[in-house]
Amino acid sequence: MRVLLLIGALAMIVVIAVTTSGVSQVVSNSTNPAAGANMMRMSCNAAIGPWDAGGGDKGRHDASRLNEEQRNIVARIISIGQERKLPPLAWQIAIQAGMTESGLRPLNYGDRDSLGIFQMRPSMGWGTPAEVTDPTYAINKFYDVLLKVPDWENRRPGDSAQAVERSAFPDRYHNWEAMAAFLLSELGAVSDPAGCGSGAGEFLLASNAAGIAIGFTKEQLGEPYLWGGNGPDAWDCSGILVKAFGAAGVSIPRVANDQYEKGGAHLPVRDAQAGDLIFWATDTSNPRTVHHVAMYLGGDEYIHAPQTGDVVKISKINWDYYELMPLAVRPGV
Repeated sequence: MRVLLLIGALAMIVVIAVTTSGVSQVVSNSTNPAAGANMMRMSCNAAIGPWDAGGGDKGRHDASRLNEEQRNIVARIISIGQERKLPPLAWQIAIQAGMTESGLRPLNYGDRDSLGIFQMRPSMGWGTPAEVTDPTYAINKFYDVLLKVPDWENRRPGDSAQAVERSAFPDRYHNWEAMAAFLLSELGAVSDPAGCGSGAGEFLLASNAAGIAIGFTKEQLGEPYLWGGNGPDAWDCSGILVKAFGAAGVSIPRVANDQYEKGGAHLPVRDAQAGDLIFWATDTSNPRTVHHVAMYLGGDEYIHAPQTGDVVKISKINWDYYELMPLAVRPGV
């Protein structure tokens, strides 16, 4: 595979020449293909990897172990995704599925009659043995099925891979999330699969998403707490934050413990800035015990919907409180 970078006055073009199964193909895309006029557009979704705490070093290490055949399969997954004008998230899902099922190889064997990159079974209607072992057919078939998965754009990539593959071991697909995200950057020139941009200054995004989220939340001051409340006149602790960041075009998970694990980039809680999320748990070593979330405002203050009988309000933080989680979350980064 050869990658030629041509830098012009207005854009950087990445040309990837891929040779897979005897077929040479040249793929051209902008620095961020998802932003191209002909690419399927997606709004920012901070629940989609990669996350800073998810292991950029791990992704780089795992990718470094791939051989030429495996990297050619990855390049083929990306090039077909580009041809079909699918967003980088779709490529990431396919890479994670292919690595889990076959190690990104067009195998001519597998469990029962499973074959090819994605271990598709001819007996289950995926195609003939010759078809499912052909990388071009298999990748297109995977994308065909993925596009029929409800809400696949808003799921974690490994969960969408599982929805296509229907494996008896659904968590395996998450193992390759960091690697897939790294490969999107290295081979697909996509540095931001989530579409959220990067942090800038006091606020989370150059688009000022944190400022919008803070403004939305402050407008709800004095409104009552309601367990499961999603507004517009009553809220629970996580529901108000979903709507706040939604107003800024940033999607985060619905419940507090998922917001901690999958809501954005992690950073030490003492380094939290205005707009970052802070959390409390009964066991700070176990994220699944997170029971409360709030938005940090700076100056040792946070805004939140506390509990039944209370209202949305601003409180002072106790940095030494034993239930305070050690990490904050920065949505949209």
